[in-house]
Amino acid sequence: DLEKEQLKTLKKLVKHFETGLPLKAIAQISKILNLCAEKTNEQEAFTEPLCELIKLFGLPFQKKKSSDEGSYSFEVSQSIAQLGYLMRVPSSQVKIQICKCVVSFYNMELPGKLLLGYQPTSANYKIQMAEVGGLAETLVLSLALVENQLTEKLWVLKALQHLSTSGENCRLMMKAQAASRLCLYLNGADPSGQLVFRSSDILWNLLENTSKEEVVNQLSSLECVHALKEVFVDLLMHGFRHSDRQLRNDLLVIATLLAENPAAPMIESGFAKLLIVLATCTEVKLPNPLLKSFKLTYSYEDFEMKKLLFNAIGVLSKDPSAAQLLSENDVMPALLYYVKLNQKPGCHGWSAAQYEELQLHAIAVLASVAPVLVDKYLSCQANTLLLVFLEWCVGQDPVFGQGNSFHGTGGRGNKLAQMHYSLLVLRSLVSLYDDAVNLNLCDQGAISQLLDILKYAVNKSKEKEDAILLEIQADILFILSALCENDLHRKELFRYEGIDILIPFMKMEPKKLYSGLGHNFLLFSALDCLWSCIIGCDIAEDYFIERQGIFLLLDLLALKEKKLCNIILGILVEFCDNPKTTLHISTWRGKKHQTAANLLIQLWRQEELDLGVRRDRYGRIVDIKRPIATSFQKQQKVIPVPANCPSFAIMEISESIRAKVYSLFCKLGFENLPGLSAKDFVTLAIIQHYIDFKVGEVWSEICAELKEEFRPVTPDEEVLKDASKLSEDTGKKVADLQTEVLESQHRQEIQEEEKTYKEIQATRTQREMVNKSWENFLTRTSNFEALKKAKRLQETAIETSRSKAKIQNKPDHSTDIENLHTTV
Repeated sequence: DLEKEQLKTLKKLVKHFETGLPLKAIAQISKILNLCAEKTNEQEAFTEPLCELIKLFGLPFQKKKSSDEGSYSFEVSQSIAQLGYLMRVPSSQVKIQICKCVVSFYNMELPGKLLLGYQPTSANYKIQMAEVGGLAETLVLSLALVENQLTEKLWVLKALQHLSTSGENCRLMMKAQAASRLCLYLNGADPSGQLVFRSSDILWNLLENTSKEEVVNQLSSLECVHALKEVFVDLLMHGFRHSDRQLRNDLLVIATLLAENPAAPMIESGFAKLLIVLATCTEVKLPNPLLKSFKLTYSYEDFEMKKLLFNAIGVLSKDPSAAQLLSENDVMPALLYYVKLNQKPGCHGWSAAQYEELQLHAIAVLASVAPVLVDKYLSCQANTLLLVFLEWCVGQDPVFGQGNSFHGTGGRGNKLAQMHYSLLVLRSLVSLYDDAVNLNLCDQGAISQLLDILKYAVNKSKEKEDAILLEIQADILFILSALCENDLHRKELFRYEGIDILIPFMKMEPKKLYSGLGHNFLLFSALDCLWSCIIGCDIAEDYFIERQGIFLLLDLLALKEKKLCNIILGILVEFCDNPKTTLHISTWRGKKHQTAANLLIQLWRQEELDLGVRRDRYGRIVDIKRPIATSFQKQQKVIPVPANCPSFAIMEISESIRAKVYSLFCKLGFENLPGLSAKDFVTLAIIQHYIDFKVGEVWSEICAELKEEFRPVTPDEEVLKDASKLSEDTGKKVADLQTEVLESQHRQEIQEEEKTYKEIQATRTQREMVNKSWENFLTRTSNFEALKKAKRLQETAIETSRSKAKIQNKPDHSTDIENLHTTV
């Protein structure tokens, strides 16, 4: 009768704790659970008590003191983890009860009464203990035990659905390969549809709470992709309920995420082809067995699916192996179907707003697909369609723009969104620098049309500056740059009208560069366009110089914006091939009458400061052997490189502005430069010998590399020594010249100081003489004896001044003024 007594005792135990288990008893109850589980394998009579005990774990735990939750956390977490291990019991009733218990953690209801002196634990206590104990991982592994038991499987999924709302549980589930396990079970038989719904919900929680890449990697096996495809097709063909369509769209998003992973077998499984055919079925009427039972209903869910399919095409276009699929299934004609005006809003089964959203989405996807399918793009005469569409965008036709979608930003009541994405398509094509595409565009008058659109966008910006308008202008400038680069005829087409439009960009207010709208990007695009569309064409260069373009570039350079300086200096160097440029550079004056030479020297000094080049406080050379070496170069160890690879000394030329400053001074000359101080001449001496120092650096690198490998033969060693000595001698010569300049300046300062002192001394002497004259005057007016004495001295002076020679018939001039009664 021992077993009967045990069953009776278990009933008493359950009855005693029917209001909830005290925390201090959890460990003992857990041991009893294990004993019951062992008994259940032999006698079914213990199944019912086991389920009743498990049910107790679904009630709120009870504590005597607030500190009990922390004190018993280890025992509680281990006991809750033990629930997961009990899934091994071969009883469906036990498995379901465990899952119900886990679900109750998230829907906790307080019992009607509590044990005397106890209070319930906090609401999230069990959830936290489940995370610590790793229950989620155990339940994922238990899916293998209920693989062929639908009811039990659905209960396990329900429990995991609740557990997956926590990031920590999701990480535990991923350790147990939850994503791949769930995906493999997706296409199991389930009339209720809960299997797919709960599995997809868990997958979404895993994507949101863990690494998306890790989830996608787990789903990227051929078996998982096949399972996902079969469920998607089933919902597509037979899912008529609102919830079925939503679920279908959720799976489509997961499929798109898989398509982003090159390792996912989307093409091999046929899933990619299915998505492409679905995306283009309404625009390209081609019979396809995949769509035999499919019909678009134009419901909101089907509208969302259409957008998701367009998005999937954009993702697939990034995979080179999908290019053939995209071409064979007429993706290009389907997308170009939307590059036209919707004459009748609300037609095609979509509302005006929906059609506009699909149109913009299709054109945006076209920007990704067109570079992959260039031949198809040209055969469909896409350039013509886009140019005609752009002409409509700037026309006066009525506008149906809603501007209420992501792609429609800034397009409410206007056609800016359509213009923006059409230009993005052209930008993506011309960036390939494909001669056929660019020639086709230019033959249709694209340069003239783009200049008109640019003028339109500039005028619109004057009314109200907008990020979309600025981006449109930048895109047009980039397209023009790509079209005109290395083509003299196209530069001539651009010249007058294009330069007139470019000049205002050079006059942009500096504060706008920090507005955050994109003015800085626009200015860079304008400078790039200037470089590509003007330089190299003499007529265009002359017209730009006549419009004071060189002055505007120097004004921009004077802002000393580091990112701007490099490109502006490069443009100026290119412009210096035109003989008119150097005169304009020499004539320019900035703030406080700053000259171009002084500005360039300031930029050189700032660049050397940023690069960590060593100079003393007067700007003189410190390191004679490596006068222009940067701190980065000095830190680098000797690394032998092949002859066709640039060394650090050579790479530094392209990365800093010093080579460009040197090139400009070579054009301007190093003598008779106005507006320079002694410190400027000290820096100028370094600039003048920049190329000599750079050659010395290269020789130094050659010596160091040779020493790493082997010892040169004697003649070569002597050549290397001579090269090093020559570089060092140049450094000493420049250092001596700098010292001489500073000493000369010091002497000049002393001379100027002495001159200034003499001027002060002369001024003081003059002041003393004036004061003395005034005192004499006052004496004569107040002292009669002094006045008489002054009169006698005056008469003596007059008499002395008379000539001693006798002159006949000479006139007699009196020195007195008659009837004078004043002493003044």
